[in-house]
Amino acid sequence: MNRYSRQELFSPIGKDGQQLISMKHVLIIGMGALGSGSAEALVRAGVGKLTIVDRDYVEWSNLQRQQLYAEEDAKNRIPKVIAAKNRLTAINSSVLIEAIIGDASVTELLDWAQNVDLMIDATDNFETRMIMNDVAQKVGIPWIYGACVGSYGISYTIIPEKTPCLACLLETVPLGGLTCDTAGIISPAVNMVVAYQISEALKILVGDLDSLRSKLVSFDLWKNQHSTIKVDKLKKEDCPTCGKERSFPYLAFENQTKTAVLCGRDSVQIRPALTALRDLVALEKLLANQGGTVQRNPYLLSYTVDPLRLVIFKDGRVLVHGTKDISEAKALYHRYLG
Repeated sequence: MNRYSRQELFSPIGKDGQQLISMKHVLIIGMGALGSGSAEALVRAGVGKLTIVDRDYVEWSNLQRQQLYAEEDAKNRIPKVIAAKNRLTAINSSVLIEAIIGDASVTELLDWAQNVDLMIDATDNFETRMIMNDVAQKVGIPWIYGACVGSYGISYTIIPEKTPCLACLLETVPLGGLTCDTAGIISPAVNMVVAYQISEALKILVGDLDSLRSKLVSFDLWKNQHSTIKVDKLKKEDCPTCGKERSFPYLAFENQTKTAVLCGRDSVQIRPALTALRDLVALEKLLANQGGTVQRNPYLLSYTVDPLRLVIFKDGRVLVHGTKDISEAKALYHRYLG
């Protein structure tokens, strides 16, 4: 009746390693393709607690590669972390799952990273990754970088005080500039990055740091290419994130962006300077008198004024769909929400 028997038969894990896994807490930032794949793998492996964070909701274009979601989730615009938690709980009810609908800004990440054993990167932008990098070094927890676009993927494991951090690599290693918006993506590339990330995650969770891959790995499945880069000598003494005199630059207010164009979609996110809970019921009544189409569920409100659509979350964040122009998105935001 032991659901983890096959995992325990794998000698590098064994019964002792399985016990360790069941005591660990993992934080995943982003519940898109990489996040949903990593979350399912960790839940099936029996991790003790999983905290999942995402700012978005399920759309039809997600279903091609984001394995936790179904058509009903897209029809009802269910927030990704809610749909993910429902599915993950059905897979393994013994895992404690904390679902957070929100944006991974500095304040939140510093808070979420407390009492966490590992962070996994499943974001769609480098700003969030650099904040994660600073937070990991400041708090002293490992994190696993991962990204994919088209048929290409990349992954690297960062251990504070031991390996170069992501800031150390930026000037030397080509981490890629394409996005799923410009190049699309195929699901096998997602699955390969997830395999690399979760393999490293299991090593960390059982304490087998000697088995960690010390190299940055990248591949292109369509071109049948695979490479690893030895990066241990790229650690910089003067790195502002992990060097001797650390300033954690990406935690500073001046380096934080309040707007962001979302990957793969004509959408802009607007985050108010101060977080305040919105009354979606009252807002629905207000917008109903403005023309357009209003739809609401317990988590968000959608307001369509052709050709644009605003999606307002309880925490005050707004997604403006139908444009990549930040100025246009802000104008619409202020016009209807003040």
